[in-house]
Amino acid sequence: MTGTMDDSERELLEEALRKTMTAPADERGPLDGALTGLGWPEMLAETPADAIRTVFRLLGETGAHAPVLNDVLLHEAGAPPSGTVPMPYAGGLWVRWERNAAETEPVGIDPDLPVRVLPEPGAPVPLALGRQALGWWLVGTGHAMLTLARQHLLDRHQFGRPLAAFQALRHKLAETLVALEGAEATLLAADGDLSSLLAKAASGRAALTSARHCQQTLGGTGFTAEHDLHRHVKRALALDGLLGSARELTREAGRLIATRDKAPRLIHL
Repeated sequence: MTGTMDDSERELLEEALRKTMTAPADERGPLDGALTGLGWPEMLAETPADAIRTVFRLLGETGAHAPVLNDVLLHEAGAPPSGTVPMPYAGGLWVRWERNAAETEPVGIDPDLPVRVLPEPGAPVPLALGRQALGWWLVGTGHAMLTLARQHLLDRHQFGRPLAAFQALRHKLAETLVALEGAEATLLAADGDLSSLLAKAASGRAALTSARHCQQTLGGTGFTAEHDLHRHVKRALALDGLLGSARELTREAGRLIATRDKAPRLIHL
């Protein structure tokens, strides 16, 4: 059974999810357990597109994380939503997103993520929905960085003027917003393997654009441990590599189109 949520249902769900994701860990417990209590498995089964879009975008915006990408991959494979799935990573690696963060020492760009490199490749699984989920996560992360950079421009002054008055900085944030909104459009249109692959590539590229422009906007402040930007930058770099990086997926799309000798229509206008 599949369906869609109306706007009021989505707003209520987003409010509950945001409150849960931003709550202190010692109050809510493990986030995947809290999401299960809010009905995440049922939402994924009944309204997968809405569930993935809402949950993963909010993970990006709040900077939270949970091993729910496993659930999406298992759902698409027709398996029960429990356990973990070996996942391809950029550079030919395979990783596992552990359910229990205490069981493994996180490795990689983002030390907060309990992602472990596997010694050998795993069995292939369908990746379309997983790439859509990561796409929304990357878009949410990009928007989080954009919000931080925008607030910095409004708060800080230089030469007696707010930084927001300088067009060069405004252009960087405008370019970031355009990239993120373009990625959202590809995600909303994704409904198959190739379109999901392209949506993940577009989202990864948009998040990396956001990281670059927002870091330049904040300058040295963005590198400090006290500021949240560096956490989102690390998250974007880590998520871009999962299930194929933007660069790798763009090349893969090119090979697929060359093999078919034509470019399929992805959006009907």
